[in-house]
Amino acid sequence: MRTNMEKNTTKRMPKMGPGHGPGRNAGAGEKAKDFKGTLAKLGKRYLTKYKWQLILVFIFAVASTIFAIVGPKVLGKATTELFNGVMRKITGSGGIEFGIIARIIGTLLILYGVSMIFSVVQGLLMTGVSQKLTYKMRDDLSKKIHKLPMNFFDKKNKGEVLSILTNDIDTFGQSFNQSITQVITAVCTVVGILIMMFSINVTITLVSLIILPISAFLLKIIVGKSQKYFKDQQEYLGHVNGQVEEVYGGQLIVKVFNQEDKVIEEFKKDNEKLYTTGWKSQFMGGFMHPVMTFISNIGYVAVAIIGGYFTIKGRIEVGDIQSFITYNKQFTQPLGQIAQVMTQIQTMIASVERVMEFMDEPEEKDAKENPTDISTLKGNIKFEHVKFGYNPDKIVINDFNAEVKDGQKIAIVGPTGAGKTTLVKLLMRFYDLNGGKITIDGYDIKDFKKGDLRKHFGMVLQDTWLFGGTIKDNIKYSRPDATDDEIIEAAKAAHVHHFIKTLPNSYNMMLNEETSNISAGQKQLLTIARVILANPEILILDEATSSIDTRTEIRIQAAMDNLMKGRTSFIIAHRLSTIKNADMILVINNGDIVEQGNHEELLAKDGFYATLYNSQFDEEEE
Repeated sequence: MRTNMEKNTTKRMPKMGPGHGPGRNAGAGEKAKDFKGTLAKLGKRYLTKYKWQLILVFIFAVASTIFAIVGPKVLGKATTELFNGVMRKITGSGGIEFGIIARIIGTLLILYGVSMIFSVVQGLLMTGVSQKLTYKMRDDLSKKIHKLPMNFFDKKNKGEVLSILTNDIDTFGQSFNQSITQVITAVCTVVGILIMMFSINVTITLVSLIILPISAFLLKIIVGKSQKYFKDQQEYLGHVNGQVEEVYGGQLIVKVFNQEDKVIEEFKKDNEKLYTTGWKSQFMGGFMHPVMTFISNIGYVAVAIIGGYFTIKGRIEVGDIQSFITYNKQFTQPLGQIAQVMTQIQTMIASVERVMEFMDEPEEKDAKENPTDISTLKGNIKFEHVKFGYNPDKIVINDFNAEVKDGQKIAIVGPTGAGKTTLVKLLMRFYDLNGGKITIDGYDIKDFKKGDLRKHFGMVLQDTWLFGGTIKDNIKYSRPDATDDEIIEAAKAAHVHHFIKTLPNSYNMMLNEETSNISAGQKQLLTIARVILANPEILILDEATSSIDTRTEIRIQAAMDNLMKGRTSFIIAHRLSTIKNADMILVINNGDIVEQGNHEELLAKDGFYATLYNSQFDEEEE
């Protein structure tokens, strides 16, 4: 038999593969499977609501860029005027016209000021739109979770769902805010600078453009080499994050079995791989900048030499050289930004694609348009030829038939995997049947609204669930409008009141995020108090006292017996000694009822139930 330590240990988190879990980051160059389709969905569902704001963002971004581009040419005019004034002073034909220079500088300041104002306005607009979009997405996903059927959560990795809700939406919000305005300004800057460069001198512009194919060729080589390392880095980062999360959640088990050295060695191997790929990716990424700077500097030298020659020949002015060098320096920056932003957009759309896939998941089906009134529910339940499988090709309940009268206490027993818990999940419509039907008071449960149906059920599970908050809030979770006196009465009935009073702040004590500041048995008592407070018509107890010591279990059993009086109750139990006084015991094996009756009747049959009971009795004697 398992020890209590093994039973009560916090469940270990499932191991995350690379690219999953809360620690996941979008991989470098990650691409969407359907870029155009995802972009169309994003536009239809979200962007159309903010089209006018986005149009204004575009207008202000373009205007800001235009005013900024004109600046260097105006500054060149000031340089030319200053140079001509110096030359006049040297030749004695005049001096520097500071008034003209001041007017030019004043014009320049106005241009840059207007550009800054437009940039600030578009930044504010874009930030507002991106934050509203991420808020709306999170809100939609939060609502979607509660509409999904339980089989969705059976298929999906918990870390993957968390990653969609956190990382993917954060990636979208940050990327959308930055990438849209960067694309607009970068494209406008490239086009505008080209126009300004050609307006100064066609020949020098063509010489400058020769540098671009060389830069692109080298950039392609470096990016091609570094891409592999960035991809490997993200993969090993996923391994490391997954292992850290797994070990953190199962720290007690690691210590119990003295596996610290093995865990450290495994982490060391993955961490060394992450270090190697990280070093290579960062080196290749850092190598790109000096190479591009070197090529750009060659371009500046060429422009300076040719520009100087043209100035001597009187083909261009001195200030034009300065303007051209400024434009030449600015020209390569937006090209690099565009390449970077396109990768960012690919990653953003990949994140949006996962969000949209989540949003497109089929929702839980509810009742028909005119659901049956359930306010007078009593609890007469009938299972008629029930057939069910979590996968249609793997049926776990074949042909289940049973009839339960209002107020009866029904125990469901059988070996592990026989379908005991599945049966009550079907009763509450967490899953829909593959065949047959379940009726309550003669009405098919498919004719009830799921929310209304579940209001009449109270469930205590073997795996307790409490949230970070006060003990009072956790108990009243089943009835938010409950008074303090009602909460205390429920706690007393669950034999947890005395324990709560010994805690600092009593009922107002905060449970931490993992609820690890109370024991597993105490958690179980709190969940029982929560169900007692709900006062439901139908009770489901799934190994409800599994984490409680024998002495407390006897007291809880008495409290639960009082609670179950007059209510239809289903008790799923492995310890058969706890269900001797049940009105009916359903013995399930391989998805079918193989025996039914009360405790004495089933023992007298000396069949499957008697074998289970006697084997447990022998184990307890040992």
